[in-house]
Amino acid sequence: MEVHSNNNAFEFTGLNNFKKSEKMNKKNKSIINRGTHTLRPLGNLMKYLLISAIIVIGFQSPIQAQEVQYETPSWRFGIAGAADANFFQGTTQQLTSSLMAPQAFGHGNGIGLFLAPSIEYHRPQSLFGFMIQAGYDSRRGTFDQVMTPCDCPADLSTELSYITIEPSIRLAPFRSNFYLFAGPRLAFGLDKSFEYDQQVNPDFPNSSQPNNVTGDFSEIEKTQISMQIGTGLDIPINSTSSRTQYMISPFISYHPYVGQTPRSIETWNITTIRAGVNLKFGRGQRIESYQPVPVAAVEPLPTVNFTVNSPENAPAERVFIESFPIRNYLFFEPGSTSIPNRYTLLTRTQATDFKDNQIAQLNLASSSSRPAGQMTVYYNILNILGDRMVKNPSTSITLIGSSERGVQDATAKAETVKTYLVDIFGITASRIQTEGTTRPNPASLQRQTGDELALLRQEDSRVTIESSSPALMAAYITGPDTARSVTSRSAQEAPADSYVTFNVDNASGIFSSWRLELDDETGNTQNFGPYTEARVSVPGSSILGDRKSGSYNVTMIGEIRDGRTISRESSIEVVRWEPATMEYGTRYSVIYEFDNSTASSVEERFLIDVVAPSIPVGATVRIHGFTDTIGTANHNLRLSQARARNTRSIIERGLASISRTDVKFEIEGFGESSTRSPFGNTHPEERFYNRTVLVEIIPAN
Repeated sequence: MEVHSNNNAFEFTGLNNFKKSEKMNKKNKSIINRGTHTLRPLGNLMKYLLISAIIVIGFQSPIQAQEVQYETPSWRFGIAGAADANFFQGTTQQLTSSLMAPQAFGHGNGIGLFLAPSIEYHRPQSLFGFMIQAGYDSRRGTFDQVMTPCDCPADLSTELSYITIEPSIRLAPFRSNFYLFAGPRLAFGLDKSFEYDQQVNPDFPNSSQPNNVTGDFSEIEKTQISMQIGTGLDIPINSTSSRTQYMISPFISYHPYVGQTPRSIETWNITTIRAGVNLKFGRGQRIESYQPVPVAAVEPLPTVNFTVNSPENAPAERVFIESFPIRNYLFFEPGSTSIPNRYTLLTRTQATDFKDNQIAQLNLASSSSRPAGQMTVYYNILNILGDRMVKNPSTSITLIGSSERGVQDATAKAETVKTYLVDIFGITASRIQTEGTTRPNPASLQRQTGDELALLRQEDSRVTIESSSPALMAAYITGPDTARSVTSRSAQEAPADSYVTFNVDNASGIFSSWRLELDDETGNTQNFGPYTEARVSVPGSSILGDRKSGSYNVTMIGEIRDGRTISRESSIEVVRWEPATMEYGTRYSVIYEFDNSTASSVEERFLIDVVAPSIPVGATVRIHGFTDTIGTANHNLRLSQARARNTRSIIERGLASISRTDVKFEIEGFGESSTRSPFGNTHPEERFYNRTVLVEIIPAN
């Protein structure tokens, strides 16, 4: 169908968008319904655990009047129920050996059920223990809807589930009810079914509706070995006067995608966050027996709440002053000649006041991660270029548009960029030349890769900025402006918020006085007090003496007015307060081309002439390689490692040329890791910057 008039084209496009929107709304409702269905058994489980807890508390109430006391059980048995929040990444397209979807599915998510009996061993007041859970584990979810080549919406969901065995080491760092756990996860496949649904093109509603396809994924791994790490809290729900003790333990755990690749083909992987509750019980050892005392003879001891807070007092922060390279590309959506709205576009008035050194602040990020503000720098590429051309009036540029639709469409992209620079920054039009080509140089689309073809085409729809003047596309440097406001505090005393605080609720109403006994790990005892107020703050230096840190068991001993005493115990880690300091390092980026592990001649000269001479004597150089998500995970891991090794060898050559052998190197490749990659992979700009090696220089002092 051809549309000749602009008005008709507008109406036709609007109708299409309306139909597609209506179809998507129906799909979203379907997803919501499926999500509700998933949560229903989980809700029933939580209701069952809550009712059980109430019954247990009611059953134990008559026993709480007994005098015999029991310690917290070492062996505990229970049942755990939780919700698995599953997040799909990678791609899958070959559903069965005879069925391939016309378009690859990528990201997705879903809520699954986890239900398992549990066994746990942890001696009271000890650091370590172990726990094991074995039961049903759902990794169900729905992939994001995709559009097939016929502009037909397609959906894919799965009821993937396993029988899981999860042994873990349990750590109680403060010898309290708070604990951490970590261990492997061994999963055996239970359900590998899927449902595939392809709708008709909304533009042709009378087309025949394809049948929904249900079945089992092929090439499913029968077993998986992955890992988990998490935290939990044991909350007693009955008295220690009962030998059989019950507790309810909310917990949350993280299951990274490593080892969670359901299939032996393609790159689909799953990351899971689990949140739930474990109802446990066990039998404690008898610790003391009391003779019955007539109720009228002695009043019961009052209830006392005693808490301790010891701040961490971290002494230093590491700051990186970074060189952020600006790539000479501006990317367009395929088929469009308008600058995408993710780029920052100014008015002429705003351009007059624009200063590129106001875009990014000092990078306080940790190693191998970068702030979102750095992509803000890139999305200001036209404004940075315009500002620099104003400051350098003798410079000129050539804009080369590329589009597989042809030279005319490519030239139109370049003209759009030129118009912005001329109209907004007042650049003389004769300083800007425009050209058009069907393929950029270098081109991302160098090979046919099936499901990755659309991403590569998106990267080739761009305008390349070329200039013989190095001042126009020079790297953007983040300076220590933020750090200048940080003044030295070496002469300051420790602030009040760094003190260790001890709290006894309503102390003046309960005690005539109270005191503290602190025992360190060597057996030394310190006494503080007596006190009458409810809150007392003690400087960490008074507790530590000459030490920088220490572990202490704290006993609060309070004397009530009839002469009897009440004691409560806790444990703390005390760290000496030190004045905050800033440790400076330098970070550089080395950009590599698509699927390439050899630095360009420009980047090689940069490493030899700029980076190597800037390394202080005795410094440590951390070199981390990365890739985007195009390609398999194993290939990208090897590619990132090769890039890191290539960067190191160039720096070593630069150091050798000036007779330097005092530098230490730490190199690692992270591939396409979603948790370590500098940026996301949604837009071409992010993927181009993920094809990088980060070089961090940390001085010896």
